[in-house]
Amino acid sequence: MLNMAVIDDPREAFGSLRPVCVLLTREPTVHNVERLRTQLQGLSDSALQQLQEYILFPLRFALKTPGPKKDSQLLAVVECVAYVLTSTCVQSWELLRDLFSELCVCLCSPSNPGKPAPVSEELKTAVVQALDALLHAAYGDIVLHLYEPPMMPALGLAISLLLELGEHEKSRKLQTAALKCLQVFLLQCDCSQLHRSMNEEEERMLGRTFASFLPGITQGLSRVVTGDVKQGHAVTVSAMRVWFKTVVLVMDEKQLSKDKEKPVVELGRVGELMVQRTKEWVKDTGGKLAVLLKKMLACSSGHRHWKVRMEVVELSSHLLSRCHGTLVDSISPLLEALVGLVNDESLEVRSRCDEVLKSMAEQNLIGGNQAFIDILSENLHSLTTSLPRLMRSADDQDKLSTLNLFLGYLKILGPRVSAVLNSAAHLQRISKALMQVLEMDVTDVRIVEERRFHNETPGEQHTELLERATQKKYFRYFTDERIFALLRQLCRVLGYYGDLYLLVDHFMDLYRESVVYRKQAALVLNELIAGAAGMNLETSVGQKDLVSQENLKAAVTSVTEEYTSLVNWHLVTTSVESEQGDSTAFSQSRLLSITTSANTDYLKSSAGLNPTIGLMNSNIWQICIQLEGIGCFALALGPQFRLLLITALYPVLEKAGDETLLISQAALGAMRDICKGCGYNSLKDLINQNSDYLVNDISLNLQRLSQHPHTPRVLSVMISNSDASLLPLVVDIIQDVLMALDHCYDERAPVFCVVLHSLIGAFVRWFPAETSSRNECRNPDGERDLPEEMTRFLLDYHRQRQVAEGNAAEEAELEDTEMPPPAPEPDDSEEGPAVKPELPPHISIAKEVMERCIHLLSDKSLRLRLKVLDVLELCVTVLQSHENELLPMAHRAWPPLVQRLTNDDPLAVLRAFKVMCTLGETCGDFLRRRVSKDVLPRLTGSLVKQAPVSARAGPVYTHTLAYKMQLAVLQGLGALCCRLDLADAEFDVVSDACLHYLSCRQPPKLQEACVSVFQHLIQVDPDSVWLTLNELYCPNSYEPKHSSLHAVQLSGMGKQRNEFTENILKLLQEMQ
Repeated sequence: MLNMAVIDDPREAFGSLRPVCVLLTREPTVHNVERLRTQLQGLSDSALQQLQEYILFPLRFALKTPGPKKDSQLLAVVECVAYVLTSTCVQSWELLRDLFSELCVCLCSPSNPGKPAPVSEELKTAVVQALDALLHAAYGDIVLHLYEPPMMPALGLAISLLLELGEHEKSRKLQTAALKCLQVFLLQCDCSQLHRSMNEEEERMLGRTFASFLPGITQGLSRVVTGDVKQGHAVTVSAMRVWFKTVVLVMDEKQLSKDKEKPVVELGRVGELMVQRTKEWVKDTGGKLAVLLKKMLACSSGHRHWKVRMEVVELSSHLLSRCHGTLVDSISPLLEALVGLVNDESLEVRSRCDEVLKSMAEQNLIGGNQAFIDILSENLHSLTTSLPRLMRSADDQDKLSTLNLFLGYLKILGPRVSAVLNSAAHLQRISKALMQVLEMDVTDVRIVEERRFHNETPGEQHTELLERATQKKYFRYFTDERIFALLRQLCRVLGYYGDLYLLVDHFMDLYRESVVYRKQAALVLNELIAGAAGMNLETSVGQKDLVSQENLKAAVTSVTEEYTSLVNWHLVTTSVESEQGDSTAFSQSRLLSITTSANTDYLKSSAGLNPTIGLMNSNIWQICIQLEGIGCFALALGPQFRLLLITALYPVLEKAGDETLLISQAALGAMRDICKGCGYNSLKDLINQNSDYLVNDISLNLQRLSQHPHTPRVLSVMISNSDASLLPLVVDIIQDVLMALDHCYDERAPVFCVVLHSLIGAFVRWFPAETSSRNECRNPDGERDLPEEMTRFLLDYHRQRQVAEGNAAEEAELEDTEMPPPAPEPDDSEEGPAVKPELPPHISIAKEVMERCIHLLSDKSLRLRLKVLDVLELCVTVLQSHENELLPMAHRAWPPLVQRLTNDDPLAVLRAFKVMCTLGETCGDFLRRRVSKDVLPRLTGSLVKQAPVSARAGPVYTHTLAYKMQLAVLQGLGALCCRLDLADAEFDVVSDACLHYLSCRQPPKLQEACVSVFQHLIQVDPDSVWLTLNELYCPNSYEPKHSSLHAVQLSGMGKQRNEFTENILKLLQEMQ
């Protein structure tokens, strides 16, 4: 087939086709039609054109032959006809008319001509495609005869059949083909072929003809558009396209203005089908089309497929630009649809919508058309009236559509928004709608429960915070994040186009008016100022100059002062003041409720009430929103915001140290935004460059601590986020803190301990201590020197023998006396008295802090004791490089520390043990006897007592405090014994106590910790450990190498595998 020569000569072509055509005329079978089709593929288009009518004759004869025909036969004939029409032009009106009628007869039902025949979908599709090819093949203007009055019945039949197929068929392919063919009937095909352009008179003729079919076409297609979503987007798009092209063809304002009534010609009954497009008809038809249009737009504007929404834009564009005078009732819904898609999620739809709006603006359809402006303003007012109801009752998709519409109105109005907002009714309606829509959900108990631990300083969080987005907020009437993003954008557009002074004043009045509106008003104010500065704003039309920096700064100053005022900044965020460590005097300064006229007596009485969770959550969110606002203002003003730092930075730092996690995170986010807006490289630079007046404020406020109870928080945040260069500035303040702690430690100790923890933790970071070699055990891992070990063993044995015989009493007594080493002897060669070198500032401060911690170790508050133990551990770490200062302090701290270890709450015991491990690592031999006498017996006794319990317990046991205590002791005991170099008796006590935890019945973590204990003990005395393990389970038998030697007998020899086997074998393998 591919190599067959193409016949160009009509005579030769006729000769090859004649037998096939004759045979097909006699026997119209599928086989003969296929033979003809095969022959046609060997002809050139020119030959095919000259023999067109000859070829079509047997095919048309097969269609007109009376009697029943098979679908397969008709399908083959119609496809062959379509092939011929695709390759040729129909130059005769008679042939066009006859073929049109014959194809329509194939499609309609014999019993009910207005309905499609009950034939296969393939045959229907082929007939529709043949009709499409016929209209495309019509040469010149002969196709226009099809639209003359005599042809209206046949044309109406074809249109009815195509509408039925497009509406009721199940095949998407057939539906789409029928609708495409219907569009071809309008002579407005979208295909790539060249089409004959029509002049104005021809367009008017088509408009008059299709005016008769307009009701049926528009109603049928509107049912398709509003039909089942399962039909697919392609069908919906095709139906909408045919709908608006038909309406534009009939209702085109320019065409109607030139349409003149033609003289009446007698047409008989056909004349009854003709419609005269009078003004009354146009007005009546426009009203009916508006009803259908609203139904279509309601279904398609929020369609999930972007191509349907794109077609809505095209529909609105065509109808508004060409029919805005004839479809007056449709202008409002069309504008609403177009406006609602300005912020569509699809970039293609947004871009096309912007193009349409710009085109309308250039044509003066919006800006120069006061009717359009009035309609937009009225629609905006109507929408804001119904917005709260829609946000309460509609689903999230409808809410998105509504807000997109709202935002679109603002963008289209552009600079005219300011004029609209000058109307008190519009402004009041918009503001109240925003207040109701943005109402937050404050019922979640987790908001108030989430706390920031004191041993987790704000400085440790800001690294993660740099990657953090704005805190997620929960609203009463919606959950979708996109809705909140739209509301933010809406407020920014208001700020961008509106009068900033008017808007700020109005929403500040709402902020002060009621507690109910305060959070919403703050959210709106933040976005208004961001919009006025042009931050993250996408505008479609109506660009305008940004507000001046002076006006913006004035608005920011006003709002910031209101946010940070006493009544709006210090709100109740917790119900139990004692849990925060605040004194009674502190709690009196907290405010439970805020009113415009702050009644002091009322506030004092309210502060004593127990606030509800909803109220505390509301206060937390209000503070967070105000903090976000300050950060937003810094980004909006840029470097100009530096002038406001003297009043704004201190309150933000105060909230960064708040115990409520949400507030602390919001404050750190505000600090990050301030850094970005003002040009600081980091939080450290922000604090260091503004430390002078911060330190001054802290110093003054510490003197009036009852009035400024949160001052220590500011100092804590400064220290946590700065470096060692800050230390000289805060030395005096730290002394003030220590003096205040001495004078009233019972009231303010919890607050000051937070500061001290931040301070000493900063010292650990700023002045990393040198790791002492004594932190290592005396036998580190590595190759062992056997002769050296033997020598050491014999010397140790000799020394112990002397001690046992009483020959080394003085040495033992001297070793047992564990007082701090004496001061070094003064050098006689130096003149004058010995002068002790001055300590570095951080060492001196750490020593003073440790002294206070020793006194506070016995406080009655468990929370305070835990904080003090944390600070004490950090102090030991800081002082480890100055042994002469550390050892006396360790001597003084030991008695209260032992009390915490032996006679306290399990949480305190756990924390005290960690402190003791740190002391053991730094003080070493100095604590050996104390640990052996005061601590080890209790620890080992506790381990022995709890071993049976943990061995029998289930998986829930791992969540208990007892398990955590066991795990902590086992994890720290090995390193402690290794560091202290315990004597044999204590060594045996530890190993015996830990043996129980080598059992496979113990929780896995405890087994691992126990193995680590023995790994450390192996470094101290491997022989003793080896013997202890083999007494429990010995995997090998040891035969003497000589007959004079006795056989080695160990208790573990010959035993069956038991619960200790796995861990013992692991340890013995490591010892080899």
